[in-house]
Amino acid sequence: MNESNLPLEQRGLLTRRSLLLKAGATAAAAVITDLLTSGDAEAAQNAPKLILGAGSLRYECIHDWLVPPATHKWGDTQGVAQDEKGNIYISHTVGGDSKSNDAIYVFSKGGKFLRSFGAQFKGGGHGLDIRNEGGKEYLYHCDTAHKNVVKTTLDGTVLWTKGLNDLIADTGRVYKSNSNFTPTNVALAPNGDFYITDGYGSDYITQYNIKGEFIRVFGGKGKEPGKVLQAHGIWVDTRGKEPQVVVADRANSRMQYFTMDGKHIKFDTDGMRQPCHFHVQGDLLLVPDLRSIVTVLDKNNKVAAALGDGTTVTNLPGRGRPRSEFVAGKFVHPHSAKFLHNGDILVVEWLPIGRVTLLKKLS
Repeated sequence: MNESNLPLEQRGLLTRRSLLLKAGATAAAAVITDLLTSGDAEAAQNAPKLILGAGSLRYECIHDWLVPPATHKWGDTQGVAQDEKGNIYISHTVGGDSKSNDAIYVFSKGGKFLRSFGAQFKGGGHGLDIRNEGGKEYLYHCDTAHKNVVKTTLDGTVLWTKGLNDLIADTGRVYKSNSNFTPTNVALAPNGDFYITDGYGSDYITQYNIKGEFIRVFGGKGKEPGKVLQAHGIWVDTRGKEPQVVVADRANSRMQYFTMDGKHIKFDTDGMRQPCHFHVQGDLLLVPDLRSIVTVLDKNNKVAAALGDGTTVTNLPGRGRPRSEFVAGKFVHPHSAKFLHNGDILVVEWLPIGRVTLLKKLS
């Protein structure tokens, strides 16, 4: 994945002994880590709760809340969605030792593994979202390995696929035969339109209507207003008087807002490091950030909660390290996150062995 060329300042090794020494005031977190990695589920259940946040935004942190069966192994966990019944869909790249090639795992709202599908996305399972269209729900997949956006039913039946050839035909001279199109996420608008970010490719944002008909293209590489660098995530922010498109302008360390027809509005940078994606619930905007934190912004896009900041840990283990070296309550590389229907938060991380963390909302 293209994230591999990003500066990862958190690389290093923590032995069990050094973890305990570094825990300090968070010794309870180290205890929970030891219990979880030892397989003593009952003891882990009775261990002190690990609480993140403050005030009305307090959450119990439960790492590895979703665990697939032994035949199914996580790869990089990269996308998360929830249907109207509460079922949870996780998009990942598939682990090398997995007996299943499926890149989409489905869990119940209580965390029970239900089924899997999407072997065609192996290696590229990335952005994922769900929308109800005319009383039926559909999945929008971004496949970075095969460089396609795919719309399917909830059971994985493919309805259409958009790749580079489609964008060449749709956008005229913007995309050419030698262009790099590697879609990362899709935003779904209230009027049925959808927007595709080409976050690992040419950094254009392409808008289509609900029928898949081309409307416009905007963005492109740069730092000036209207331009983006690694437009990784995208969402339609409906918290204001009028909906606006917000882009995770990751390599520029900012959020960038556009009108629904692609005109630059503003930048927001409060709390931004390497923002990956978004989700809105009520007045809150959720931002998983690749640089080791999950941020919750208020209605004015000011930081309301900074959750699990891994940069506070010296030599936080990075990609490729075993779970036994992770620090409980600290994120490594949050890649996507979602408010669940009940107000909990689910976080998936860009790690070769995958990790799905539940942040359980406390009243």
